[in-house]
Amino acid sequence: MSTWIQSRQIGPATVHSLTDGQFRLDGGAMFGSVPRVLWERAATPDELNRIRLRINPLLIQLGGENILVETGMWDQGGEKFEAMYALDRDETVFRGLDALGLSPDDIHLVINTHLHFDHAGRNVTTLGDPTFPNARYVVQKQELHDARHTHERSRASYLPAYIDPIEHAGLFEVVDGEHELRPGLSVLPLPGHNLGQQGVVLRQDGQTLVYVADLIPTLAHAPTAYIMGYDLYPVTTLETRKRHLGQWFEEGAIICTPHDPDTAFAQLHPNPKGGFTLSPAQP
Repeated sequence: MSTWIQSRQIGPATVHSLTDGQFRLDGGAMFGSVPRVLWERAATPDELNRIRLRINPLLIQLGGENILVETGMWDQGGEKFEAMYALDRDETVFRGLDALGLSPDDIHLVINTHLHFDHAGRNVTTLGDPTFPNARYVVQKQELHDARHTHERSRASYLPAYIDPIEHAGLFEVVDGEHELRPGLSVLPLPGHNLGQQGVVLRQDGQTLVYVADLIPTLAHAPTAYIMGYDLYPVTTLETRKRHLGQWFEEGAIICTPHDPDTAFAQLHPNPKGGFTLSPAQP
């Protein structure tokens, strides 16, 4: 089995944290207005000021179905793209599935938290066909609209090559707002990074797990003010965090982030200075 796969039981659901490799982004952009002297304590930058990140899809096995949250990083960007992001495919989502005895044909449902290339880039194969042909791809109505109507701040994050084929095949399952997909499995709007971002909430037998998408990209981003410069609506990010983090803490929720390079499952803790921090969850 892949050395990265980490698994956890949430009631009758088995949850596997997979990976589609590592990459790097500018530390200043990743932490916005937070000074480097603060953020570098948690995320050591390289000589180009880039910090190490990971692509962390999630596989939820519930009720006899295989549900994939995120598909992985765009894999057709070429050498310049891979060098810019220091992309390292030390593992892939496909090797992770194979280690669990699954293939892309075995996925029943895909949840796109949003349609940026590092989250939904594996929606299609190198031939432009749907990677998961037997699955519906769940996306927020707002997100699909914004992916079709980009502007100068958002255009580089959306690539039609992995969005249009899913739409043309009629495989998008478009939802508008909070929506229960399966008993105890819901998507929840988490705007701020963009307007159409959604998280995934799994509640089973009194246990809660939340895939927070880029609301909190890594454990180091849990403090209230640690908001990415990439967020199109940073004040909305702040409001969304304040709306949900307290409830998730009270529930004792397991938190899954999309880009932490080391930790698959985390838990919230009150910060003496206000807000919350995240640390690896107890087994």
